Amino acid sequence: MTDTKKIGRPRGFDYDKALTEAMSVFWAKGYDGASLRDLTGAMGITGPSLYAAFGDKRALYLKTIDHYCEADSCAPIVAFETEDEIGAAVRNFLLAVIHMATEHESGAKGCFLASSVVTTVGQVDGVAERVESAIEETEKRLAARFDREIAKGTLPPDFPSRERAALLFDIRQGYMFRGRGGWDAERLRRDVDARVRLVLMH
Repeated sequence: MTDTKKIGRPRGFDYDKALTEAMSVFWAKGYDGASLRDLTGAMGITGPSLYAAFGDKRALYLKTIDHYCEADSCAPIVAFETEDEIGAAVRNFLLAVIHMATEHESGAKGCFLASSVVTTVGQVDGVAERVESAIEETEKRLAARFDREIAKGTLPPDFPSRERAALLFDIRQGYMFRGRGGWDAERLRRDVDARVRLVLMH
């Protein structure tokens, strides 16, 4: 039986790396501005290889969104979930966000979802649902971490977990916006302690 998934793929094809390169093109040029030539050039594959491995341009775009949500967007959340002390957890989350906003490995600034993807909501089928899901899942995981502290007694029973999760998410987006605007990591770190106090205030 022929494995059609491998037809057109060059030897040594790195699927995740190709997705990351495609994401960088969409991030820099937007969905409409990214041509197939731009994409194949960055990904190091031919047009037939792109279609065989990823589908058409829209399918590739949706896959880059999924890839970003599963990889980059999770780093701050993991930093938040794995630290035992809640103050340090919030701080680690913010520092991880600042790193993403200013020192992303792709060279891009800000957040792929906030800087690029949201501009195609209502224009590219499948985008709106992914953005909504990304927000919902992020806030759920953040709220669950606060709920753990309520159960432990380190936060009061009436601590508004979901509201503070939304606040933490919004602070994240603010840092991403400032990073996109050219603020460096040192400048963004100056108010981290104040933000930690704000998030945990009760």
